[in-house]
Amino acid sequence: MLASVMAAFRVPDLKKRILFVFGMFAVYVIGLHISVPGVDTSLVANKLGTGGLFDVLDVFTGGAFKKFTIFAMGIMPYINASIIMQLLTIAVPQLEELQKEGAAGQKKIRLWTRWATGGLALFQAIGTTKWLESLGALQISSPFQMAQVVITLVAGTACLMWVGEMITDKGIGNGVSIVIFTGIVAVLPQQILSTIDVVKVNREWWALLLLVAILVATVAFMIAVTQAQRKIPIQHVKRVVGNKMYGGQSSFLPLKVNSAGVIPIIFAISIQLFPATIVNIFMPGEAHSAIGRFIQDVAKGLSPGASWWGSAAYAIMIILFTYFYTAVTFNVKDVADNLKKWGSFIPGIRPGKPTQDYLDKIMTRITLSGAIFLAIVALLQYYVPVITGIQTFSLVGGTSLLIVVGVALETMQAIESHLLMRHYEGFIK
Repeated sequence: MLASVMAAFRVPDLKKRILFVFGMFAVYVIGLHISVPGVDTSLVANKLGTGGLFDVLDVFTGGAFKKFTIFAMGIMPYINASIIMQLLTIAVPQLEELQKEGAAGQKKIRLWTRWATGGLALFQAIGTTKWLESLGALQISSPFQMAQVVITLVAGTACLMWVGEMITDKGIGNGVSIVIFTGIVAVLPQQILSTIDVVKVNREWWALLLLVAILVATVAFMIAVTQAQRKIPIQHVKRVVGNKMYGGQSSFLPLKVNSAGVIPIIFAISIQLFPATIVNIFMPGEAHSAIGRFIQDVAKGLSPGASWWGSAAYAIMIILFTYFYTAVTFNVKDVADNLKKWGSFIPGIRPGKPTQDYLDKIMTRITLSGAIFLAIVALLQYYVPVITGIQTFSLVGGTSLLIVVGVALETMQAIESHLLMRHYEGFIK
């Protein structure tokens, strides 16, 4: 990895792309510290408190949500719009045909995704502002100030969307993923310093060593599963085109063990923390009645890590969402039809329906492995602090570490592909 990075900086064009990404990092970090005009950020942080969906949203925004800076909504509206468009592409035949048209069709879908992002960002900004005002966290004195806050939040999301697209075009790797990666990593220095301070006070260095060992083992486990594939052998039929013969070669169809990524964890945590978030909004503090205390206890118990049945429900939801999202994004029927169309087949399996059934059986088995992996990783962030006694470092397991490892691998692979392309230029010439 280090050799690839050093070689990348020796290529002028690739060095320019990497430095451009670092420049966009600087833009993001600066925006994380620019407060929305006319807002008392300390009041917002005190009113939001800890726990619930707000902690999850705060992680993805690099701490900007509770500080209520211009990037308070992060790039989540764009991600939500992309997921909605992806699901609509599968559900609506017209959009599916448009996607198959190539670059022109995908350009239209990207344009509609941007418009959908603007609509979702506007809706979310108005809702968030009104809700914080009802809590007393925001002091809105006039409709003009309300419009000012909403426009600032929407502009922040639009700026992050632009940053992500610019990184994709002029930088290296997937821009949106790198923006999320930057938001997660931005809070790491503060967490590391806080962890060292806590260990110095308690003098429990064994806990720090145990935390580092668990972190390294978890990262290694994530890399192994993220890159794991089931290779299905494919045989291509010989075809005569003009005076030349094509095909007759063997290849393989790679099926990823974790093809769903982090989406199942995000879906599961959003649904499971929703009751606790609603209870915290409408029943702040300790309830006085027996029914109120019962509702608070049940909502708290639903949270992962708070009880064994809450953790079990979380793991089951992740497994179910993994199967759902894999079925949505990987169309077994289309893969089988494309193999048949191009004259390719799996040795020992007849083309058409038998190939579809075979691929479906393979995907069902490897998806179970990927789902169990996601469930284990998601629960680690709740039980590692209990084991080590260190509560100040959150990047052990969970969605955050999975995103950091996945984006780092994807970016390094993009750098290596650029290096490989330039290495072969001399042979082509």
